[in-house]
Amino acid sequence: MLGYIIGRIAQALAVMFAVALVAFALFNYVGDPINNMVGQDATTIDRQQLRDQLGLDDPAIVQFGRFVANAAQGNFGLSYRLKRPVNVLIRERLPATLELVAISAILALAIGVPLGVYTALRRDSWLSRAALTLSLVGVSLPTFVIGIGLIYFFSVHLNLLPSFGRGQTVAIGWWQTGLLTKSGWAAIIMPSITLCLYQLTLVLRLVRSEMLEVLRTDYIKFARARGLTNRIVHFRHALKNTLMPVVTVIGLQVGGLIAFSIVTETVFQWPGMGLLFIQAVSFADIPVMAAYLVMVGLMFVVLNLAVDLIYFFIDPRLRADRGTAAGKAT
Repeated sequence: MLGYIIGRIAQALAVMFAVALVAFALFNYVGDPINNMVGQDATTIDRQQLRDQLGLDDPAIVQFGRFVANAAQGNFGLSYRLKRPVNVLIRERLPATLELVAISAILALAIGVPLGVYTALRRDSWLSRAALTLSLVGVSLPTFVIGIGLIYFFSVHLNLLPSFGRGQTVAIGWWQTGLLTKSGWAAIIMPSITLCLYQLTLVLRLVRSEMLEVLRTDYIKFARARGLTNRIVHFRHALKNTLMPVVTVIGLQVGGLIAFSIVTETVFQWPGMGLLFIQAVSFADIPVMAAYLVMVGLMFVVLNLAVDLIYFFIDPRLRADRGTAAGKAT
């Protein structure tokens, strides 16, 4: 068990080092931030002094080593655009993104899993066919089209929900939350629906496919032969084994919600990390861009590590395989 955990943590550290290298390589040579930081009247000497202060003329290996050492301490330097520490900007924007992702993930699971089970058990019902037909919309339509459509219908046409912003927030320590105010809940409805639709569709179809496959297995047929009721067969035996492979995909999809919230935050002007990243790209704000990529990579790695450990605990076959391998080694 300890060896399994150490191995997974070592893999996570290797992945994070690769992410840091990619972030540095991709963003360190995108545009020249000096042009955006100084005015037209700045002299060559002023420009060179600023480059020296930022360390932009140091050798690449020195810049990368400094970047890794500072990132390990949560220090990503100063934003070229806002002249503020990047870690402070991320701390201010992180609650908005995490709340949006959390609500979207809850919606995707709360709706996708029951619908997936229902469409597997009632394949010929009109509701199953309608759900599968509508799920194609969630896969086919781009996120920004869904967001704009919701804004037009609920904000412009019906004037029920705000079209942008996060609403009123309440401070809990350093965490600014909108989930304790009425305007905050009203503001998060459309962005969370927009963000969750693709994930909901994926969960629905994955649960349905796995459920249909499990229902055809021999142990389900044996359970029916024992005279067990459909409720026990479906929800105690079939559903439990259906969710085993779904856990891995769901964990990765939560990371995907964080990474791909950029479009949703841009459409609704949601003040999260995604919108901060888009604004940084237009300004060639290298510290913010690199910090965003590292943060998203870290979230993916942590979620993947958690899923691996959870899967190890809930799937006895993995423990049995490792026990067998250890026995053969001795």
